[in-house]
Amino acid sequence: MKATTLLALAAALVAGPAWASLSVGSKAPDFSAEASLGGEVFTFSMAEALKKGPVVLYFYPAAFTPGCTQEAHDFAEATDEFKAMGATVIGVSHDSIDTLKRFSVSECRSKFAVAADPDQTIMKSYDAVLAKKPELADRTSYVIAPDGTVLAAYTDLQPDRHVEITRDAVKAWTAAHR
Repeated sequence: MKATTLLALAAALVAGPAWASLSVGSKAPDFSAEASLGGEVFTFSMAEALKKGPVVLYFYPAAFTPGCTQEAHDFAEATDEFKAMGATVIGVSHDSIDTLKRFSVSECRSKFAVAADPDQTIMKSYDAVLAKKPELADRTSYVIAPDGTVLAAYTDLQPDRHVEITRDAVKAWTAAHR
């Protein structure tokens, strides 16, 4: 990776108030989960998504809550830009697949998939459990390179910077791999 790309990525990552538990450079856990895109249920596979390019994986506490709705709208607005850079966006919460079928249409605007993690297997493997309410996910976003390496990790219960930080990381990765 070029030095300027590394500096841009580092600058994007230090902008936040908190860090996610998986560190940049570590290997992201592989997983498959029941997910919904536009109300249609399918099995999301991290390994398959990584074959297409980077993955923006974000955890959120609960569907249809104010912050999670805002974050879903923000990711929906940015999804075409992520796709243009070859990245896949996937959200994960403890919600049931029936709840996520509705959420994927109304709040995600049928732009990206959301996966159900009712037993918290994925949340725990990514150290994305909310300490104050361990039945929920912490608001944590990761960018994962096609080789499974964590490129960016950001945790903040405020939803407003997650898209910006993940987009900057994907842009830096894309610039370095042209």
